[in-house]
Amino acid sequence: MNVAITPSVAKGSVTPPPSKSYAHRLLVCAALSRGESIIENIGTNDDILATADCLRNMGADIKLDGTTATVKGIGLNKMADSISLFCNESGSTLRFLIPLSLVFSKKATFSGKGRLMERPQTVYEELFTAKGCSVEKSDGKMTVSGQLHSGLYEVAGDVSSQFITGLLFALPLLSGDSEIHLTTPLQSAPYIDITIDVLSRFGVEVKATDYGYFIKGLQTYTAHNEVCEGDWSNAAFLDGFNLAGGSVELENMSLESKQGDMIYRDYFRQLNDGAPVLDITQCPDLGPVLIACAVLKNGARLIGTNRLKIKESDRGQAMAQELRKLGVNIEIGDDYIIIPKCEIKAPAENIYCHNDHRIAMSLAILCSVTGGILEGAKCINKSYPDFFEDIKKLGVEYKII
Repeated sequence: MNVAITPSVAKGSVTPPPSKSYAHRLLVCAALSRGESIIENIGTNDDILATADCLRNMGADIKLDGTTATVKGIGLNKMADSISLFCNESGSTLRFLIPLSLVFSKKATFSGKGRLMERPQTVYEELFTAKGCSVEKSDGKMTVSGQLHSGLYEVAGDVSSQFITGLLFALPLLSGDSEIHLTTPLQSAPYIDITIDVLSRFGVEVKATDYGYFIKGLQTYTAHNEVCEGDWSNAAFLDGFNLAGGSVELENMSLESKQGDMIYRDYFRQLNDGAPVLDITQCPDLGPVLIACAVLKNGARLIGTNRLKIKESDRGQAMAQELRKLGVNIEIGDDYIIIPKCEIKAPAENIYCHNDHRIAMSLAILCSVTGGILEGAKCINKSYPDFFEDIKKLGVEYKII
């Protein structure tokens, strides 16, 4: 899908989509619970649908009616001989469910598309092999077999928090107590806070320790009804139109949220005031939109950017490649990106979205100023299928070509 955007100013109010971070976790916890849970406002993006499909294959009964999910749990006495789980392009789905597959099946084969199966899974490979499980990778698939055991799990804190979340889902179900020891300082800590918050809503307790987390065994997930809150990660793209001269008001968003990406509000204020240094170590998903908005204002220096390389695309390089078409050259270092103060120009060629939803939405903000054609914009379906419809309601003019 190619989208031609005409220079236009966004004005009005809009409700951002449901939080993908919360929706994943709410669905998983509901699937692990005894009884029936109703989760409202979960969204219907590709990543959430992938999690729902995989949980069904693991034995949960999930019925979707619009954005409401009715979930009946898997049941601990249910163990499949073999399951196949297609995770589409969702890293959360893959990493959240690998440990659980070692609880609910004797063998599980994971697959996906795009760059998903190329993204590193070394943490699980080393952990589970040391615990006597088998992890094999071939032909773009990953097969895990064996039984997960309670005990000590040493995990680096500066890898994806998704690995830690996956363990936090599975370890409470085991017969013995477990501990997660972090061998390096924790990055993306707000995502672990969300995990622990959702676990507590379903009756599962995780205790923070000086070294990481203590997880008591033989805990029971309890069915619970929830309404998923709005997504601050995607809200940043809508709010970004304000830095492009718009007047957009966000509705139905919780200012008490544990979502770490809410920090963009402070970062946007700093971008308005000058050329700040912004640390995205704890919020790497904000990288593309902060780059785009820094281009529109006075420039910036982003630090803690190393993990942008292992997302749906190499996000720093992807933004650099497309910004050159707008007359902007950014500097990319090992763990920093420098965006200079500059003036952008209308591109003479199509802007490529790199099969990355966050790249597509960030570039849409810039094209609302310069005009331009976004090539491969269908990738927004990963997290925000209604993005273009929502910005059209705000007055951003575009057509699909």
